[in-house]
Amino acid sequence: MKAVFLDLATVGPDDLSLQPLEQLPLSWSFYQATRPGELADRIRDADIIVSNKCVLDAPAILSSSQVSYISAAATGYNHIDVNAAASAGIPVSNVRNYATHSVVQHVYALILSLSTRLQDYTGAVRRGQWQKSDNFCLLDYPIEEVSGKSLGIVGYGVLGRAVAAVAPALGMRVLVARSLTGEHSAERLPLDELLAQSDIISLHVPLTQQTRNLIGQRELSLMKPGALLINAARGGIVDEAALAHALKQGVIGGAGIDVLSKEPPVQDNPLLQSGVPNLLLTPHTAWASRQARQTLINELKLNIEAYLGGSVRNQVS
Repeated sequence: MKAVFLDLATVGPDDLSLQPLEQLPLSWSFYQATRPGELADRIRDADIIVSNKCVLDAPAILSSSQVSYISAAATGYNHIDVNAAASAGIPVSNVRNYATHSVVQHVYALILSLSTRLQDYTGAVRRGQWQKSDNFCLLDYPIEEVSGKSLGIVGYGVLGRAVAAVAPALGMRVLVARSLTGEHSAERLPLDELLAQSDIISLHVPLTQQTRNLIGQRELSLMKPGALLINAARGGIVDEAALAHALKQGVIGGAGIDVLSKEPPVQDNPLLQSGVPNLLLTPHTAWASRQARQTLINELKLNIEAYLGGSVRNQVS
């Protein structure tokens, strides 16, 4: 059987072992990237397709006469037309919970960097401000302790729970928003109440029609003036223009953003413009520790191994 990995570069450079995949009884073709004009030729004779972000739409799926199984090399699978795959009898899997530790680490890196004004103080040293100081230290930017603050979690799945579990070690109280799917719990707060009560808000919901622009101008206005907003979930959950405006106007205290509505971003994205204060932007790397990316490869192997053995693991369609 033939297998093809269409966009290996999306899971990193040459620091991963592909041995788990290579040990499978398959003839592999690994491509760093696949452009739309190259797709048809690369999947024409493939029995198994692996894709992280390379789009597999209905024409592509139906044009491959041999394909019998598709696995997304990610948790998200919106780049795959699962309805077309299902109509053709092709099972589709994803990879789950492979980057939990990496995401938690990144979320707290953003929280602590913003709270300690790490970027501002590093910049001050590089500009020579410390060297010219009359005192032994600089106190130009107010530092906040996270101890005693409330951390609001929006989206209480695997990642939300993992982020919440760390908070008590830092002296933080955890608040959890009610599920957006309609399930109510007396222990959880309506979103508006959580926004008003939390000192730090961390988003962990998927991007759906219900969550697109979930945090917009109205929601930002409900937050405390010094509150921090963290988004390491999906771009599009936060209205980027509204967030840029809120930061410039001091509506909230700061934001740590790992994901944008379009990736790679366009230069006119409001959050990429000059003059947006107290903003940390990272290029969708919360998931991307070396260990997490290797776990992704290992999980892909388990998905494919299960399929070869007659079952479908982590099936989404």
